[in-house]
Amino acid sequence: MRTELHSVDVQRTDPDRPPVAVVEPDVITGRQKAIFAGIGLIGAIAWAMIAIVRGESVNAVWFVLAALCTYVIAFRFYARLIEYKVLKPRDTRMTPAEEFANGKDFMPTDRRILYGHHFAAVAGAGPLVGPVLAAQMGYLPGTMWIIIGVVFAGAVQDYMVLHMSIRRRGRSLGQMARDELGLVGGTAAIIGVLTIMLILIAVLGIVVIGALAESPWGVFSIAMTIPIALFMGVYLRFLRPGAVNEVSLIGVVLLLIAIIAGRWVAESSWADTFTLTPVQLAWALILYGFAASVLPVWLLLAPRDYLSTFMKVGTIALLALGILVARPVVQMPAVTSFAHSDKGPSFAGALFPFLFITIACGALSGFHALISSGTTPKLIEKESQARMIGYGSMLTESFVAVMAMVAAVSIDQHIYFAMNAPKALTGGTPETAAAYVDSLALVSPGGAALPPIDPALLQSAAEGVGEASIVSRTGGAPTLAFGMSEVMKSFGGDSLRSFWYHFAVMFEALFILTTVDAGTRVARFMFSDAIGNIPGMAKFKDPSWRVGAWVCSLIVVAGWGSILVMGVKDPLGGIYTLFPLFGIANQLLAAIALTVVTTIVIKQGLLKWAWIPGLPLVWDLIVTLFASWQKIFSDNPAIGYFANHDKFVAARDAGQVIAPAKSMADMDKVVFNTTVQGSLSIIYASLVVIVVLAAAVMCAKAIRAGGLPTSEAPDVPSQIFAPRSFVATDAEKQVLAEWREAGLDPSPQGVHR
Repeated sequence: MRTELHSVDVQRTDPDRPPVAVVEPDVITGRQKAIFAGIGLIGAIAWAMIAIVRGESVNAVWFVLAALCTYVIAFRFYARLIEYKVLKPRDTRMTPAEEFANGKDFMPTDRRILYGHHFAAVAGAGPLVGPVLAAQMGYLPGTMWIIIGVVFAGAVQDYMVLHMSIRRRGRSLGQMARDELGLVGGTAAIIGVLTIMLILIAVLGIVVIGALAESPWGVFSIAMTIPIALFMGVYLRFLRPGAVNEVSLIGVVLLLIAIIAGRWVAESSWADTFTLTPVQLAWALILYGFAASVLPVWLLLAPRDYLSTFMKVGTIALLALGILVARPVVQMPAVTSFAHSDKGPSFAGALFPFLFITIACGALSGFHALISSGTTPKLIEKESQARMIGYGSMLTESFVAVMAMVAAVSIDQHIYFAMNAPKALTGGTPETAAAYVDSLALVSPGGAALPPIDPALLQSAAEGVGEASIVSRTGGAPTLAFGMSEVMKSFGGDSLRSFWYHFAVMFEALFILTTVDAGTRVARFMFSDAIGNIPGMAKFKDPSWRVGAWVCSLIVVAGWGSILVMGVKDPLGGIYTLFPLFGIANQLLAAIALTVVTTIVIKQGLLKWAWIPGLPLVWDLIVTLFASWQKIFSDNPAIGYFANHDKFVAARDAGQVIAPAKSMADMDKVVFNTTVQGSLSIIYASLVVIVVLAAAVMCAKAIRAGGLPTSEAPDVPSQIFAPRSFVATDAEKQVLAEWREAGLDPSPQGVHR
């Protein structure tokens, strides 16, 4: 039933109950048009200053303005186009959270908390580290890919996968591929998705360990987020249902206390207790990952991710404010000589295709599709909320990536390259590192040659952040921390640079850890769906069967945990064997996700709109398959796996030991690793090609038939109500008041009181 509330369409599924949905007219007033025109103009000026005017001096403020203005326009207009023309959400229909609510994995969750969970789960190491490494090619290519890529690729993927998983009762990406592409394409997708997922989780785990090993401050502060999250979960579930703002304030205060106390612990006699070795941290991560994947989602996972979001968004907002206050000048040219070379100090490979592999999260990341078809569709209250959570949170992550880029390109170029070049090139000392970076023939943003660097500058920079040395601190994270400390000294001066540096390192570990816990739970969902396809194993698809959940969690944790522990114990074994596959494998995963989405759109008879997911799919395929081709066939050992393999075989046969090996036994390990890396590159590229070919056949059939049936589940009338965005509209507030007047609660958990 429908009733009219002024010009608003108020929809009911039961004549004896209040409305369950509100559809408001999409009308832009004259005042709003003027506001959006102003935002667009500011954004255009900012882009012109970054990309066209440039000159000797480019202020970092323009990056902030260009990004924010682009996001506002994209969310209001492009995301709205996708919503109205392609996805067409219906809030009169039950989401999986309402239909299967079991208090464990499926449960309608307040949109604000779910936004926090989703953002925290997808925003891992990528938006922090990728842009920092890609900065070696200049600020312009990376910035353009981050902002334009998220608008037309990353946010589109996240939003559309989330909506389509909601419509399919929360099925995982692999299972959706199996249902929509058929046996061959679906099986290839499931194999690719599951194995890549285990690699991604283990890689994220090793990054967390690298950040937290021997860091009592970080270990204590992050460990405290667990009891705080448990308290928040119980508080919202039993003590004060619906008091989201209240528990948020409590959680933030407790988090700040934990961060401040962490520094005190690190300087006290308790430091040894919270100083953990890499092996101890690996086992702690394994136990935490298992617990987070099997405990009720309201108890630990969702509140902890929500809590982490406050720190993530708060820190990035503070960094953006610091940029607006300090107005640092960009030190890196728009495009450097390394963009056209395959011998970059940070990583090998030319701008195309490797920039688009190095910067994934923040622009386009396949891992996001796993979260969008994992935990989030099982928790969302209403279909209309998917735009804010799927598209909106990806825009937020993109802003994180922009801030990471700004932090990297705003520091002295000599320091940047001294930090990011490996020790084999820098020599590891300030004197040898200075000689190396001088040999790079660096130029200013205006093109003038930079004068030689005084080695004392590198030493004083290290002392300024409380480190013995910053030379060859590769991996991106230390550079981001150093850049943040330079910007954030606006708040406290040089005396607090050390604090901000170590805070940033701990902040990055927290950023990444939230993807490990959510990733483990999602991997369990995928594994359950996968083995549920085997005859006689269908019960594993039952979302309420706890035995199956525990069994699948154990297997998944054993999978990524074993290669994590092996890598911690052996720097040439375990996850380090698979680490080089991380970037390309992640983007191949995005290709699978976009293939599934495009196929569904065409099967639904929406061929005229298939370009929306189709264009980013074509681009991603070109980038990743070309990159895979180079990694397999390049004769440059710094790029090609098999070329590197042949290099080490020749050295071993000649009785030589070359870096990173330190013995003949290590030489054998490198030979084995490169064989595995090259072979898996062939396998993953082949799996993606199979998926795409299967999808092409299915799409051709759908086009000829004018559409084909999809695996979308039938409608089940909803019995709850929830606003679609962070703040309820006037019409939504009136509906909530109607629920209260009827003496009813619009949600099972009372989150909208």
